[in-house]
Amino acid sequence: MKQINVVGAILIENGKILCAQRGAEKSLPNLWEFPGGKIEQGETPQEALVRELEEELLIEVEVKPDQFEHTVYEYDFGTVHLTTFICFLEKGTPKLTEHIEVRWLKPEELNSVEWAPADIPAVEKLISEGITI
Repeated sequence: MKQINVVGAILIENGKILCAQRGAEKSLPNLWEFPGGKIEQGETPQEALVRELEEELLIEVEVKPDQFEHTVYEYDFGTVHLTTFICFLEKGTPKLTEHIEVRWLKPEELNSVEWAPADIPAVEKLISEGITI
């Protein structure tokens, strides 16, 4: 089984979290996720997250050094190792380049969208613990 190491941003602004919906033509079509992507050779997870958010949403972020959650989930296309980090917007407004929609949701509103399975443990942690900065 292919091992895929990815990072996701729990991007917080004004007590809300940025949630992104995957496109219909992608794997996991129309499901919601924390924006991010694959870690490339030689990158730290935090560096990968900064790069991915610049590429996907055209924004600059501050990434907190400690991981928020780590999840391993077996999809039919491979095993995803997802590490999420708390992030804060430093520059820009999220623009859609790969996702079809983004929403800013409070922790208690996160269950209003259908999440990709690998993201669910972080969603549940955010709902139960709220946002701790």
